[in-house]
Amino acid sequence: MANREKNKKTLLELAKLSQNCCCADCGAADPDWASCTLGIFVCLNCSGTHRNLPSVSRIKSIRLDFWDDELVQFMKANGNRAAKNFYEKFVPVFYYQPQPDDCEVLREQWIRAKYERMEFTEKNRERPYTAGVYEGMLWKKGKDNGQFLERKFVLSVHDFTLKYYKEDESKGPKATISVKDLNATFQPEKIGHAYGLQITYCVDHHTRNLFVYHKNGQEIVNWFNAIRAIRHVYLKTAFPTASDGDLIPWITRNYLKEGYMEKTGPLQREPFKKRWFILDSLNRKLLYFKTQLDAIELGVVFIGSENHGYSVRECVPKGTRGNKWKCGVIVETPDRQFVFMCEQERDQRGWVEALKTVISKPMMPQDYTTEANIRRRR
Repeated sequence: MANREKNKKTLLELAKLSQNCCCADCGAADPDWASCTLGIFVCLNCSGTHRNLPSVSRIKSIRLDFWDDELVQFMKANGNRAAKNFYEKFVPVFYYQPQPDDCEVLREQWIRAKYERMEFTEKNRERPYTAGVYEGMLWKKGKDNGQFLERKFVLSVHDFTLKYYKEDESKGPKATISVKDLNATFQPEKIGHAYGLQITYCVDHHTRNLFVYHKNGQEIVNWFNAIRAIRHVYLKTAFPTASDGDLIPWITRNYLKEGYMEKTGPLQREPFKKRWFILDSLNRKLLYFKTQLDAIELGVVFIGSENHGYSVRECVPKGTRGNKWKCGVIVETPDRQFVFMCEQERDQRGWVEALKTVISKPMMPQDYTTEANIRRRR
């Protein structure tokens, strides 16, 4: 008969080993669950997806559930490193591997791709998002009425473009977007759909947003990775001497912080207005929009480094008017001072910490070009 306490102790010791101490799927620390059919240790969030794959994975708690001796031996013989070497052997360099804080659809489709569809066990396996052309229908938010309408999208590596069409495709694409500055990030809460994706691009140094979703989780993740695939090819073409390690952060990126703040004008005598802010740390841009689902930016603040005269601090500004919120943030730049208001002290601290993260980083050569372009717009 199995010794319950002995097996529990063995499993806890296995989970502390360097090869098992992080979730096999998202990398979260100290996993408390395990798939006794795959021989891997996973976190609570990833265990939920595994429970939806009963033909592939059977989940048990390493602390609370009873384990037979044979299952414990199976876990000993396998583990996260062995599973990674088999199930992730041929993951494309551009394929997004979810982190602990990523949305559910990314985690679910990564797990399904690995263990259910076994997409990465063969070297030359065909995958739809690596074909060079990816097309299909997405639900896109209209700029004027806010309704989501089904539109055809075509992503092509041949001319590095993303195009979308209205109902009459014979009239040509409604927009042709260069992948040069293309970014995609999952925004389920903002868009109000579990599979919501925000696509951002630049036109004449101005930022534009497309908000889209697909009703199928696998399809929207395929779109995301197709965008990452074409971005990787573009970056390799534009920067042929750069390594994949250098390029990966630029393929797509999540924004460091988003949220509402109140903003006044350059003279600081104008009434404060509520705006939605996005901090793009890689491009050192603090973008602001009228609402969180606006297609067109209202403005942008370049966030340089401390060595170039940029700083941020909390404050309680005096003489302000029109503001409903009282927790101030001041950003100093070489040209002017920006004053923002946050609703709560927690928001104030969060923005100051995020901005300090960007200001503490040295500027790269391309940042000087970005700074100059933003100054010319004022």
